[in-house]
Amino acid sequence: MHHGGWRSSVLVLALTALCAEAVAAADPSPARQQVLLHLLFQDCGSCHGLRLTGGLGPALTPAALAGKPAALLQQVILDGRAGTPMPPWRPFMTEDEAAWLVHQLQTGVSDAKP
Repeated sequence: MHHGGWRSSVLVLALTALCAEAVAAADPSPARQQVLLHLLFQDCGSCHGLRLTGGLGPALTPAALAGKPAALLQQVILDGRAGTPMPPWRPFMTEDEAAWLVHQLQTGVSDAKP
């Protein structure tokens, strides 16, 4: 019987916990949150509607985004959509900031309009 098996299991659990912690998005500072919300309502709102209920672009309400994976929405924000007017926003925000915006959109950011 190999006695190092439990050590391997402990190592795997520790590495899994560290990876999960590293993947968790850090919330932007309150000041940066305000900048991101301003960007959302002013820049994104010019296509998605000032109330984010749709326009040239689709609605960004929790109901409209229901069932869409957060990772997909984050990727669309960061990289845009080829063949559509949706531009990439990666030059203006980090991946964590895009993840924060997706969370806000999925939980009803229109109630938190700055």
